[in-house]
Formats: sequence, C-alpha cells, structure tokens
Amino acid sequence: MTIDEVVLLLKASQATGLTTLQEIILRSSWEGKTYTNIACEADYDEERVSKIAAHLWQLLSAFCAYPINKSNFRYTVENHRLSKAHQQLVKEFNKAATAISLEFPSSPVSLNSRFYIPRPPIEELAYAEMAKPGSLICIKAPKKMGKSSLILRLLARANNQGFCTVTLNFQQADKAVFASLDTFLRWFCTSVSRELQLEPKLNDYWNEDMDSKVSCFIYFQECLLSALETPLVLILDEVDWLFEHQEIVGELLPLVRSWYEQAKGVEIWQKLRLVLVYSKEIIVPIKLTQSPFNIGLTIKLSPFTREQVLDLALRHGLDWTDGKNVESLMAMVGGYPYLVRLAFYHLVGKGGLEGDLEQLLQQAPTEAGIYHEYLKQFVLVVQDKPELQNAFYEVINATNYVQLEPALACKLQSMGLINLESDRSTPACELYRLYFRQYLKKSESLNSNRVEQLF
Repeated sequence: MTIDEVVLLLKASQATGLTTLQEIILRSSWEGKTYTNIACEADYDEERVSKIAAHLWQLLSAFCAYPINKSNFRYTVENHRLSKAHQQLVKEFNKAATAISLEFPSSPVSLNSRFYIPRPPIEELAYAEMAKPGSLICIKAPKKMGKSSLILRLLARANNQGFCTVTLNFQQADKAVFASLDTFLRWFCTSVSRELQLEPKLNDYWNEDMDSKVSCFIYFQECLLSALETPLVLILDEVDWLFEHQEIVGELLPLVRSWYEQAKGVEIWQKLRLVLVYSKEIIVPIKLTQSPFNIGLTIKLSPFTREQVLDLALRHGLDWTDGKNVESLMAMVGGYPYLVRLAFYHLVGKGGLEGDLEQLLQQAPTEAGIYHEYLKQFVLVVQDKPELQNAFYEVINATNYVQLEPALACKLQSMGLINLESDRSTPACELYRLYFRQYLKKSESLNSNRVEQLF
C-alpha cells in the first residue's frame, strides 16, 4: 500500500473518518518523523500525538493481521496489498465521496481536494528547499501541468511555518508597467510592499542619480527585509511573460541572481526565499553567470505516470485496476493532468458520458468532444500567427520528430502542444495530432478558396 491508500482505507473504514491530526501523524510517520517533530510542527502536545498514534497502529494491525508500530509502519504496510474486501470498501467510499466533492478542473486543485495527485519526491524537495535560508526554486512546466496547484501547497506550507508570503503574477500587470526598467522596478517594489501590508516608501530609498537596480536592491534590503521578523517567500509567477520585454527581463534576472548570491554572505538576505515559475525554455541572451535558472533547485513537472492516472481513477470511484482503460485514455491524452481530470469529470458526472470511456475517446478529437472548448483556445492563437501555425502543422503531420526554429518550438512547448527534447519536436499527445490535423486542413482549404476568389 501507499500512504494515500492507507489514509483512504482508514477514512473508509471509520464511521467518523480521520481527523486532520490523525492524517498528519500517519503521513509524518511515513516520512520517518519523530513524535516530537510531529507535535512541534502540528502544534500539539507530544503525549496526545503518541496516544493517537497508538490507536492508529491498532487499527492498521487489524487490517494487516500483523503487529504494526511506528518503527515498522512504513516497511510493513508498503509490502502489504489491499485485500479484495478492502479494495471494495475503498471503491465504495470513493464513489460516495466523489458524488459530493466532484469539481470541474478549471483552476488549481484546492488544498482540501481529494483529487490532488502528489508527485514524489517533488513536493518534499520543494518544501525542504524553501526552508533553507536564501534559497531559490525554479518551477518549469507547460500550461495546465499543475504549477499553480504546487504553488498553492508551497504557500500553505510557508504560512504554516509562519513565513510571510507574496505572489506576483507578471501576466496580470498593466502594459504601462513595462514602459521602462525604472517604472517596472518601482511597480515591483510597491506591489511587494502592499502584499506585505507595508506602506510603500520608494521616495525614501529611490535615488535618481543611481541605477534603478541599485535603488531596488537597497529598498529590498533596508525597507522590506529589515521590517520582517520571519522569512519571506516571494513567488514570481509567469516569469516568461517578461520575455517579450527584453530590456526589463535582461536586467531583472541578473538582479534576482544577485539576491541569491548575497544570501551566502549577508544575513538579512537569508530571509528571502525565491520561487520562479515559468512555462518555456529561457531564450533571453544573458550570461550563464547572470541567470537565476541554473542555480538553486529546478523542478520540472512531467505528465502523470500510469500509476498516477490509476490513482486518480480510484479517487473518482472508477474501478480501472485491470489497466485497460488507463492505457486507452493515456493513448489519447498522455498523462497530461488537465486532460485526464477533465475525462474523469465527465465519466463520473452528469454529462451524458457516465462510464462510457469508448464514446468519450471517439468524440475527443471532434467538435462534439469534451475537449473542444479547450482546444479552440489554441486555434484562436495559432490562426493569427502563420509562422506558429505552419510550425505546428509540420509537427503533427510528421512521421518522426521535427526540428523547428527555437523560438517557435519554445512557444509551442509552453502552450503544452508539443514535447521538446533537445531540438526534437513531437506532438504532446494523440489528441492534439488528430484534432489539429482536422483544423489545419480546414484552415488550409479556406485559405485556398480565398485565393481562388481573388482571381
């Protein structure tokens, strides 16, 4: 069993489910933490933690028909498979819970959602890195791959540890903000100040006779970080949105790198914990020694594995343990989290496709399919950019990989439409190949008709 299966089994078997503290004890014990550490992190008395844990070991001993205690918990349970009766118990629990908690996958997976699929060891690596003084984390993945869901959990962990947190999404900034480097950095400092509920005092630290970056550096050090008693987790989201503004990004990235390097020798900068989030490869012409993307911890989110898709099916109350349905779904959409979750939403919801995976997959690459509205967004993007459309057309019609111009390949990859390994581009999944082949053929035909009408 995995720890998620352990938690599900106990939730399903107990009339009152599991309390938050019980689940914390289970998951923390699985990670090898002591009762002292668990009590400290959860802010509970150690004696109470120990007493509750003892009751959990009794329950698990009954399920495993073998004495379970803290020291042998993980080793014993990992090697124990759920019986058919317990599998049925979990299945029925999932069905009942899914009927109540089914949610449309249009936003980050909420903290209390049963549909968040952990990607070990990513979460624990990120938590551990964030706890380090002056750390930097880079999270890279195409859109709809789970970056926002992971950020939500990083923020929750930071808040639980008493850290200050600020998230800036560059895509949400007004165009006027990018008018110049000075305007941008002033907006940057003001935004962080307000998020920290501190009065912006830029005029006290901004010196027109100095470089804007120097003023920004001084403001962070002497005004912001000095005012904080706890570490600051600063998340910079949609960093690649800045790539359209070469002057700004070419100055900001070295500045961010300098903050990280300052933490090695200047104590106050150790309060800052940076998280950079982006979707595509970095093509900004800056020196490697000035880039923040080749230092700290780099996290790349990959599609779900077969086991993770099966886990998600189980959480939706679907009995796919024979693996055939998992293989059929992944053959069409790969393991892309949003595409997989949308399929499950319709399979167990009231959309007329309940339980009919074959029909869902047949309709998937058509206008009648569940993905049409989502895919139509990409249609609107590529139809106005002939170079992008031609590049993608080449990829989806190739029998092997294609070598594209780097900027176009990076754009298509950030949209999640292609896989990019080195300089080799292939369609992200069969759904995209089938759907866009139809669309691009129609587009090509329409263009030909327009040309004929001109003569």
